[in-house]
Amino acid sequence: MSITIKDVEHVANLARLELSGEEKEVFTGQLNAILKYAEKLNELDTADVQPTTHVLPITNVMREDEKRPSWPVEQVMKNAPDEEDGQFRVPAVLE
Repeated sequence: MSITIKDVEHVANLARLELSGEEKEVFTGQLNAILKYAEKLNELDTADVQPTTHVLPITNVMREDEKRPSWPVEQVMKNAPDEEDGQFRVPAVLE
């Protein structure tokens, strides 16, 4: 698998980045080098390695979910820069 300049342009568009032609070439080369290095992992024998999600044995340390009273809406809305019908009003982020 290799990354093309078209792939870099697509990701840059998603990230809302403007890249010069030179930057596109540099990023294409860097991303291909990363993928080539990552493919070395396929050469390792992992047959006897147990799958893990973390390098250390950890357990969930969250408290029990208990119903508690919440703050009054009027008090919370004191901090709102803009409010409408008891809710925070924020700028739209959709195009």
